Formats: sequence, structure tokens, C-alpha cells
Amino acid sequence: MMPPRGAAGSCRRRRLAPLNEDNGRFLLLAALIAAYLSAGATVFSALESPSEAAAQLRWNRTLHNFSRIFNISLPELRVFLRSYEAAMAAGIRVDALRPRWDFPGAFYFVGTVVSTIGFGMTTPATVAGKVFLIVYGLFGCAGTILFFNLFLERIISLLAFIMKACHERQLRRSGLLPPNFRRGPAMSGVGSLVGWKPSVYHVMLILGIFAITLSCCASAMYTAVEGWNYVDSLYYCFVTFSTIGFGDLVSSQNAAYQNQGLYRFGNFVFILMGVCCIYSLFNVISIVIKQVLNWVLKKFECRCCPKCHKSSARLGRRNAITPGARLRRHNISMDADRQYDSDTEGRRLSGEMISMRELTASNKVSLAILQKQLSETANGYPRNVCINTRQNGFSAGVGALAIMNNRLAETSDSR
Repeated sequence: MMPPRGAAGSCRRRRLAPLNEDNGRFLLLAALIAAYLSAGATVFSALESPSEAAAQLRWNRTLHNFSRIFNISLPELRVFLRSYEAAMAAGIRVDALRPRWDFPGAFYFVGTVVSTIGFGMTTPATVAGKVFLIVYGLFGCAGTILFFNLFLERIISLLAFIMKACHERQLRRSGLLPPNFRRGPAMSGVGSLVGWKPSVYHVMLILGIFAITLSCCASAMYTAVEGWNYVDSLYYCFVTFSTIGFGDLVSSQNAAYQNQGLYRFGNFVFILMGVCCIYSLFNVISIVIKQVLNWVLKKFECRCCPKCHKSSARLGRRNAITPGARLRRHNISMDADRQYDSDTEGRRLSGEMISMRELTASNKVSLAILQKQLSETANGYPRNVCINTRQNGFSAGVGALAIMNNRLAETSDSR
């Protein structure tokens, strides 16, 4: 029996529409970011605007009183204050500070440049310095982003290995795994481990705990050495580790410290580890956000006819994990999962990267890109297999670098 004429026409228009799933996700994310920015601007404006107005009023009163008491005209006083602001921008302060452009100071500056922190307390003043910064930052920032992506891949591999070992230990205690079991090729024959994948939510939780612990330890050091209160130290850690880098608080700027060499080394280690950890956490959170967007788009899918709905459920959404997917497919057998795992060619023809049934076979809901990497690492697959297998869309690891490599591989395969 043929579907109604109107339903077929609407499905045809839907297939021909340029707003596919990727474009829809992009537009939805852009709308959410715009709403998020508007909400943040409203909150910060309400919180900070009264304080700014009060400070401006106090400053005008102080300026007029100073002009009246010392018999200095306001235009002359403002000229002097502009000269003082220029001196501050050049790094000159009333109190003695460390030199900005000695080797340790310059090393601190280039570190904030390539990591995109950009405090702004030190800036090149010469034309040659500004031109060199453009070239230096181009390659330095690119190399540092590559380092962050490689760090992300290594930390995910380490967490997957540890979580796999803990899972095997639990299986041994429960009697589901032989006591003499060893990791290796025989792993695929153990029924309790087939389809097991570490949870992305666990990885996000571990990275979040590590980031909080690192920030608390660094804040304790800054409170003791810099003399900041603990809340300001936590604020500095987040602004620095997330590479926002406002520059209102900057560490290691005094002329001298007790145990200065040790403090500078600790400051460098905390900033390096904090930026890498927060970057990894941001990438994991972004995957969860993407899955939420997929879930929202799922609500707007076409339900015009059962035929389209059936084909969409069978092929169109295998690689999108949405809330409730695990409950809906709880009764799928492991034999069916292995059958769909071998059906690589069908997935590639449908434009998908990983089967839905492959992911939902795990104990926890798996999440696309990161979940595949966790599974391969945890199950001990040889690295050259991950690199050379054409059907594997996750061969380059995880994070922004992997997304780019997967897009290039798809383009080359389609050609």
C-alpha cells in the first residue's frame, strides 16, 4: 500500500532540503550560544554595573577634591594621569616589580602567547617585536594546540586502561572471569568482556575531579605566596587554565619571592597541567553537549509516514546516542551486535561512522567519537590496526584533531 500523496511529498521535500542534520545541529548550537551569551551579559550587567557606577562617582569626587586642594587645573591633571596610564601599559609601577623582558619574563610571555592565555600585562612595544609576534604566534599556537590534542589522547588512553583493569578485577571477584585471564587476543573470546566500553561520563567525572583538585592545590600555593585570598586564587586558576587570561591577576610578578626558583617552577607546572586538563575536560563536555543537541534534533524529526520512520530508525541514527536509547534497545542480543559490527560496508554507504547497536551493547550509554577510542584502547587493539583500517572513522584519536582528520578521510574516500 502506497503512502499518502501529501506524506510522500513532504518526505521528498525533506530529503531535498539543504538543512540536513549537521546544519541543523550547527544552527541550533549557534542559537543556544547566542541565548547563553545574552543571558550571561544580562547577569554580569546586573551584578557589575552598579559597582562600576559607584567607582566612577568616587573617582570623579576624588579628582575634583585633589584639583581644588592642590590648585591644579583638571585638564593638566588629566594629562598627567594619561601619562601614568601609558607607563602602566608599558609595565612601569610605583612599587618595584620584576623586569618584564629579562629571559624568565620573556619566557613567561611566550608561554602565555602560544597557550593563548594572553594576560596582556606584557606586550611588545617595538614594530619588530610586533611583527615577530605574528609569525611566532602562528606556528607556536598551532604546535601547542597539537600538543593539547596529543595530551588528550594520552590521558584518555590512560584512563581507559585503568578503568579496564578495574572492570576485570570486578569480574574476577564476581567469578565471571577466569583467575588466570591475561589481556591479549584471547580477550575477544570472553563473553563478559564482549562489547564492554568505559563510560564517557566516568571519564568526564575523573577529569573534573582532577581539575578541581589541581585548582585547589594551585590556589593554596598562590594564596600563600602571592597574598591573594582563596577565592581570588581560584578565580585566577580558572581564568588561566581555561586560557581566558583577563590579566587582572597575574602570578609571579613581584620583584622577589621566598624560594623564588621553586615557586616559578611550581607555577609553570601548575599552569601547564591545568591548561591541558581543562582542555581535555572541555573536549569531553563538548561531546556530551553534541549528544544533547542530537537529542533535541531527534524531537524535530519527520514522522510523516511509517516507511520513512522505519528506515530512519534502522539506518539514519545509528551513530547518535540520545537519552533513552539504551532503554529502547535493551533486548538486542550480542550476536546481532557482532553481525552489525561486520557490516562495515553498509555503514559507510549510509554515511555513518559507527553502528548504533555496537554502542548500545555496553553497560553504559556510549558516546560516539570518544567512546570508540576508549573501547579500542581498553581492549588492547594494536595501534597500527587503528591507523591503517580504512573503515575505522576514529583512527586519529579523539578531540578536535580527530574530527578534522575524520572529515578529510571521508572526503578522500568519497572521491
